Formats: sequence, C-alpha cells, structure tokens
Amino acid sequence: MNLSVDRTLLLAWVCVLSLGVVMVASSAMAMSTSFVVRHLVYLTMGLFCCLVVAAVPLRWWETGHRVAWVLAVGLCALVLIPGIGLEANGARRWIDLGVFTLQASELAKFFVLIYLAGYLARFSEMLGDSITVLLRPLCMVAVVAALLLAEPDFGASVVLGSTAVGMLFVAGAKLRHFLLLTSLVAVAFALLVVLQPYRWQRIVSFTDPWAFAYGSGYQLTQALIAFGRGELTGLGLGEGIQKLFYLPEAHNDFIFAVIAEELGLLGALAVVGLFALLILRVLRTARTALEERRLFAGFLVYGVGLLLALQCLINFGVNTGVLPTKGLTLPFVSYGGNSLLVSCALVGLVLRAQMESDPRQAAVRKARSRRG
Repeated sequence: MNLSVDRTLLLAWVCVLSLGVVMVASSAMAMSTSFVVRHLVYLTMGLFCCLVVAAVPLRWWETGHRVAWVLAVGLCALVLIPGIGLEANGARRWIDLGVFTLQASELAKFFVLIYLAGYLARFSEMLGDSITVLLRPLCMVAVVAALLLAEPDFGASVVLGSTAVGMLFVAGAKLRHFLLLTSLVAVAFALLVVLQPYRWQRIVSFTDPWAFAYGSGYQLTQALIAFGRGELTGLGLGEGIQKLFYLPEAHNDFIFAVIAEELGLLGALAVVGLFALLILRVLRTARTALEERRLFAGFLVYGVGLLLALQCLINFGVNTGVLPTKGLTLPFVSYGGNSLLVSCALVGLVLRAQMESDPRQAAVRKARSRRG
C-alpha cells in the first residue's frame, strides 16, 4: 500500500478549513462566541472522522455497498417519524441524539455515493448497452430523493440526483442517454418547483429580488449589498456590516457574501480558485484510480468530486444571485456540524484511495510524464 498522499490536495484542504474557522468567527461575532467554539469542536470531530474513514480499506465499503443504500433509506425514513425527527422552520430533517442532532440528508449523501460506486464497479461495462442497467441505480437514488423531498430538502435532492447522473456519465453511459436523463431530471425538478407555491415564490423573487426586498427577496438583496460594499479589495477582515443582523444565515448559507464584503472581489475569486484546486486534485485522484483499474475507488472519488463541486457551485450561485435562494452550505467553510463532519469523511475516502494506489504504476506514470 502506498502511504503517500497528494500534498497539494492536503494543503488546499487545510487552507479551506482554516478559512472556515476565520470566517465563522468573523460572521458570528455579533451573535455569540459559542459559535466559534462549537465550530472548532465540529472541526475536531470532522478531522477524527476523516482519519477513521481513511483507515478503513475501500474493499469493506465495496462489499457493503448494498447495505449503504439501505442505511440511506432508513435514515431518511426515520427522520419523518413524529417523535424521532425534529421539526424546525416547517422542515423535518434532524434526528435528536441528545448532545447532537443528526441531519439525515448529509449522511445519506455519503451512503448513496458508496452504493453508486459499488454498483458501477460491477456493471460499468454493461452501462452503455443496457438501458435497464442504466435505470436501476437511478430508481434506487430516486427512492432516497423522494424521502428527502418529503422532509422537505429540495437542495439535497438536486445535489444527489445531479451527482448520480454525473457518475453514470463518467462510468460510460452513452451521450444520448445522458442527455435524456438530464432532461428528465430537469423536468422533474421544474415540476416540483411549479407545484409548490413557496418554491415558485422563490423563483419569482429571484427574477427581481429588489421588488421583494423586504419579503422573499430579502436574503438575496442583502447578499448583493454585501458584494457591492466589498468592491475590489473589501472592507477588511471583521469590518463587514451585513453580518450585523442584516444578512440572515451569514455564518452558514451566506458566508460567501461575508467573504466578498470583507475580502472583496479579489478575496472571493481566491476562495473560488482554492476550491477549484481542491476539486481538481480530487478528480485527478479518481482518474488515477480508474487508470489502475480500481473501479470502485475511481467511481467513488469521482462522486466525491462531483458532489463537492455541485454544492460549491450552487452556494456561489445563490450568494451572487445567479441561482434562486436555496439553503446549501459551502463545504468546509460554513458553520454546521453535519455538513462539516460528512465533508471531512468524504476527504477521508479520497485519501484512502490515494493510499491504495500502486506505487509501481505511479512511478511509470511519472516517468512517462517526464519523457513527454
């Protein structure tokens, strides 16, 4: 086993985690210092989860990939049971464990990636020839997505469904099938938006947020004000005003707007570049695993990269007004225990895939690169 890991990936990850600590401290300074303490506790737990996951051989996850799907469905169903699932702001998404509340959708993402990678490792060679092989995992993911929509958690459903379609395309689904699946998923989500009045209201306010500046467009207008105040270089770390009870969820879903106000356009672009570097290194790890014919590791790490990339893109889009407002955290940066724990566990899977890489094949690739 190769014990070396990608130092560039580790450096980018550590920088993102450090940025999260600093920005949570800055954005929550008007509320309570306990947010910073809790974030540091979650970060410590997340690093521990990363180490535990990195110590588990990937063949264990591959062997139990069907069980992973059962666990995902079980968690999403359990949270809907009155008395077990906690309800807040009209949504039932959490399970009370006493000292800790578990968000079912976050852990379900982890388990669904395990299931999809195990399935694709078994049937990837048949994926382009059999429509049944292509539709079977989508039906399994649709069960989880339906339970998430019942909570409701529309954002998690979008991320999970899009990641599943992306993994199928990477595994060898034909382009026409991929386009058809993408169209069907887009139509399904569009119907869900139209049929739910509050989701439709978000679309309406998204098209002209200033017309609803004190209603459904309040969060977006305050975020845009933060971007405008930041200008090129920002007001300075800790000097932002929008976080002072003007911008809701400044320490969580809209922390990127706080970054833009305090660090400016240059700082915001640097954060985007940092995430791009991190995700590109993850995708490079996935490509290396597939080149070594370690199919489960390759598809799993591709899933991790796609999941993180989609969540980042949606968060950036919501904060800048490119996408309708939706509650999704910025991985590793936003305050939030479950998201941070699961995101760190996903990095543990990537590190394990690197550790299981064949050092002899790595030496051959490096020699070829030098000759090239």
